[in-house]
Amino acid sequence: MDGYTQQQYTGRIKRYVQTLELRDDPALIQEYRKWHSKEHHWKEIRDGIREVGILEMELYILGTRLVMIVDAPEDFRWNEAMQRLATLPRQAEWEAFVAHFQGCSAEARSDEKWQMMERMFYLY
Repeated sequence: MDGYTQQQYTGRIKRYVQTLELRDDPALIQEYRKWHSKEHHWKEIRDGIREVGILEMELYILGTRLVMIVDAPEDFRWNEAMQRLATLPRQAEWEAFVAHFQGCSAEARSDEKWQMMERMFYLY
């Protein structure tokens, strides 16, 4: 792997890291990957993520384990943003759709599925 270029921002940012477990089904995981690709993503979902103030979002996968990294401005308020995100176009439809891969309730919002992780080390 060659690595990734990080965006540079002029102000301070907050970073959130979350985790979620997918169903242990290789075919479902492959399809989940497809729906997160540039060719198949739902534009309204990407637009909504940016609309609530998220600057960057990355998903990483190992087996059935997902890790999401979210960068946002220093004044970002996670709970308020997630409540707003849940009301945006197609968001509830998206959450119901991906719940099939995630093994959770179709009514669950994103912030009810993903578990916030705690940073325990930083290379100073």
